[in-house]
Amino acid sequence: MTRGSSVLSLASASLALQPCSPTYSLSILNSQDPTLLAAQQEHKHHKLPGHSHDDAPHAYAGRYSTEPIPKFKLPSKGINDESAYRLLHDELKLDGEPLLNAASFVHTWVPEHAERLAAENLTKNLIDEDEYPSTVAIHHRCISMIGHLWKAPHGENPVGTATTGSSEAIMLGGLAAKFRWEAKRKAEGKDWHNPNVIMGSNAQVCLEKFARYFSVEARLVPISKEKPFLDPQKVLEYVDENTILVFCILGSTYTGHYENVEELSHVLDEHQKKTGIDVPIHVDGASGGFVAPFATPKLKWSFEIPRVVSINSSGHKYGRAPVGVGWILFRNEKFLAKELVFEVAYLGSKEPTFSLNFSRPAAPIIIQMFLFLSLGFDGYRTSALNDLANARLLSRALEASGYFKLISDIHRPATTVSGAVAEVSKAVGARPTDDVEYYVPGLPVVAFAFSDSFRKNNPDVDQAWVQHLMRQTGWVIPNYNMSEGWAEQEVLRFVVRSEIPEDYIDNVLTKLIEVVESLQDPKHPNHALAQHDAHKHQADKTKADAKTKHTEKSATKPDMESTQPQGYARPC
Repeated sequence: MTRGSSVLSLASASLALQPCSPTYSLSILNSQDPTLLAAQQEHKHHKLPGHSHDDAPHAYAGRYSTEPIPKFKLPSKGINDESAYRLLHDELKLDGEPLLNAASFVHTWVPEHAERLAAENLTKNLIDEDEYPSTVAIHHRCISMIGHLWKAPHGENPVGTATTGSSEAIMLGGLAAKFRWEAKRKAEGKDWHNPNVIMGSNAQVCLEKFARYFSVEARLVPISKEKPFLDPQKVLEYVDENTILVFCILGSTYTGHYENVEELSHVLDEHQKKTGIDVPIHVDGASGGFVAPFATPKLKWSFEIPRVVSINSSGHKYGRAPVGVGWILFRNEKFLAKELVFEVAYLGSKEPTFSLNFSRPAAPIIIQMFLFLSLGFDGYRTSALNDLANARLLSRALEASGYFKLISDIHRPATTVSGAVAEVSKAVGARPTDDVEYYVPGLPVVAFAFSDSFRKNNPDVDQAWVQHLMRQTGWVIPNYNMSEGWAEQEVLRFVVRSEIPEDYIDNVLTKLIEVVESLQDPKHPNHALAQHDAHKHQADKTKADAKTKHTEKSATKPDMESTQPQGYARPC
């Protein structure tokens, strides 16, 4: 008996059997000379006077004009606003539906009044403080509100700025740490040319970007199956006198887990007592910075921990603002390195700035304030709790299907809760509690994979096909490998956002079950995908075995390779 309808349209199945090559798709979309398309356009029945493959005809040509519009170069003459709008409006209809993009943490909806504020302030530039003093005041008030939210101690006035997102914020946090470390080393007369930064191998790419872009050695602590995130106890294996910072992630991109900031701080405190090496913590709260304060306010992770000197978050994720706003706060001005701060006077007044960008749209910051005022603490908390409840619902349902195992833990009881309580609830069939404190804290993220039993019974089914087939239903659910230390584990991930209601959770669950059952049903066209992969894997294995035998056989022959030209001169 199946657990859900296993019927998919023949059209979908047909598409599934003929996946497009990414390289081919990009060549058609991006090349200025897509020969396949050009050949068809140059056919006498499809060629308009003056038309070439570089041109995109007007939308609704009969209504506007029959003149072509250059596709890859600036047109010599413009068109009317309505035509330009219609062309772009219709082209953008080919994009996916943002609401169904469960791969992204970025918020995809704002209230109507927020849209009005955005339109009214579209041309304002935040950097121009002399021209827009009210906008600047709103920016400062956002910093103050976030500082209180992140429990800045009384008397330590946090300083910060809006950023384009968490990537820029992390660059600033890392640079401040690097400058502080360099100044300290120079004052002590020690070498200051080999800084390093420590993070889990599960770190989001922007953390590694900081290290590479600013010549800092990135020391990645491998994760494990037991702890698919930074283990504080392993950090000391990587710390030395050149360590400028440890990045601790409040919400892993891979699985949604919170890394234990409080435990990491204790570990570094003890290390400092023994060695004198003082290593600060930067919390990457890209997503968790606007979830933890509301959903689990008792959790210690922010400025109430003295070793935490800077925190970043993305306003356009669980801060619910439109894309384009992030935040970086420093515990106090001492931790904002003076090398980061510039003063400019050519906009009308002397203004300090320490962001990587100079000009910055003010509208996202204004909308962030609108949301703070509109939602308040209770509104954000309600949203966070609903997101977590929906994520737990999907987690339990996927686990109960038998097809999947859960990598994320937000639906599991926290270790601080009595095991007896959990056992009693299970025994009597009680409905899981809605008390968020009962569960492991984390982001409303569902990370899952094929269960061991499913893999054993269906060894030919490739998990990656779930991503591709779900894409045909409209849902974007990425499939990827975990990071160093557990890289053999493939994971599917569903990010629950406030605009994804329980009805959508029911829909995506149904679609997932249908897709999985179609892959294992010999009568379903999608089953051919699994068979195709099985034949491919067998062919690859045969080739690999043959290559191994050839290598072993030729190992006894004289080494003629050393006499051949090397590098680019080597013959193919």
